[in-house]
Amino acid sequence: MIEIFKQLQHALFESLRNILPILIIIIGFQLLVFQTLPDNVLSIAIGFVIVIIGVAFFLVGLEVGVFPLGNSLSNEFLQKRSVVLFTLFGFAIGFSASIAEPAIIAVALQAEEITQGEINAFTLRLIIACSVGAITAFGIVRALFGWSVSKIIISGYILVLVITYFTPKEIIGLAYDSGGVATNVATVPLIVAIGIGIASSIRGRSVLRDGFGFVALAAITPMISIQLYGIFALGDDLSMLGVGYEKPIEEAYSLADFAPMVVLAGILDTFLNILPILITIFIFQFLVLRKRLPNLSRVVIGFVFLVIGLYGFILGIKLGLFPIGESIAGNLVDMNSLFFIFLFAFLVGFGTTMAEPALVAVIKQADKYSELSLNVTLIRVLVAVGVGLGILLGTYKIVNGMDIWLMITLLYGFVVLLVFFAPREMHAFAFDLGGVTTSEITVPLITAFGIYLATNIEGRNILMDGFGLIAFASVFPMITVLGYSIFAQWMTKRKARIG
Repeated sequence: MIEIFKQLQHALFESLRNILPILIIIIGFQLLVFQTLPDNVLSIAIGFVIVIIGVAFFLVGLEVGVFPLGNSLSNEFLQKRSVVLFTLFGFAIGFSASIAEPAIIAVALQAEEITQGEINAFTLRLIIACSVGAITAFGIVRALFGWSVSKIIISGYILVLVITYFTPKEIIGLAYDSGGVATNVATVPLIVAIGIGIASSIRGRSVLRDGFGFVALAAITPMISIQLYGIFALGDDLSMLGVGYEKPIEEAYSLADFAPMVVLAGILDTFLNILPILITIFIFQFLVLRKRLPNLSRVVIGFVFLVIGLYGFILGIKLGLFPIGESIAGNLVDMNSLFFIFLFAFLVGFGTTMAEPALVAVIKQADKYSELSLNVTLIRVLVAVGVGLGILLGTYKIVNGMDIWLMITLLYGFVVLLVFFAPREMHAFAFDLGGVTTSEITVPLITAFGIYLATNIEGRNILMDGFGLIAFASVFPMITVLGYSIFAQWMTKRKARIG
């Protein structure tokens, strides 16, 4: 326990450092651009403190419970030498992690609300969960047999773009955003741990090249399945979906909303969100493998920390990030200044990504097991710059009513081009970083930002134009990381020639 509390102390300091960029951005806009303080300053400040504590507990929970458990289960299935059982486990864990994912639920409910029930929220969740489960199972088979992940992912992106050509334009943004939110806080840690566990247990495999790629695959399949759902299940004429939608006025969160019983109920809801994952692990560990969990006490503590951290995180963003985000978005629209709208779009993408706990955890895991020495801070900055640029371009699309299919096609085409020049070891890792970036901080802020803009710009369809920012936020980190790896490789070769 002493070791765990030392980890928590370190994580608190790291969490504070991670959240600083978005704090600086928000305070800067409030004081320098708007020159005013928002309402409920005290509750917003307390919300930020809760976010910092929640992120710290979340990171320690991953390190102590989730990552070791994923590696342990992978090793057990490898020793059992049963591809069928391992594949069934992959589907079950992918499905259970996705069906109760808070970000997936939030986006699905928004789509149902905007379309006035024409798109069913539970149907969307079910499609996404089945997609993630199926591709996690396939990813395990791929990792076991050593198939090239970059070729599979590139083929997947090509298939996505071909299907997009035939998809009703009202569904495209939602489909691409669904791929982004599918790789989120509950899903990413487990499937990354499984991939790393397989690659590190098979002789001759590279963790960086063979252990990653699960997240990218899990992002591709929902894009495909939601588009097929739009083509075959929603009918031919979707032009009226989202027309006439007005965002309801929501009551602001305040400290009074978080009484002790409400907090306990929230912790219980958070536990229920990860309960399907625990049930899946229990069934396969005790009934299929018929073995006790190694280091059971640490795993239990890890999951307790995970629940506390995730609840604190969600509570904090409701108390702090949501009110300040809505306040800034409203002020930007009232100012009618495109410069400040675009500046905020870039900065909020950069700041939220620098504060993203899942991103930090995944990069550290890659650095820990990789044969290459990765600069964790530099990669975080590259990913954050990529997300900022993506949201900036997505915002420009909303403001000018541009065609998302053409823009996404060009961007993914550029990613495919970069793959031919980037070091092979970086392909899967760079693809995964595109999915990891869209997590608990990023998704609610940029989704609300996009819908708010589309609602307040004349001539925009909320469903067609309001969604899509997550898609742009996912593709740009692949470009920045692959581009950096090409540059670093060129510099290394240049130094070798000169030396």
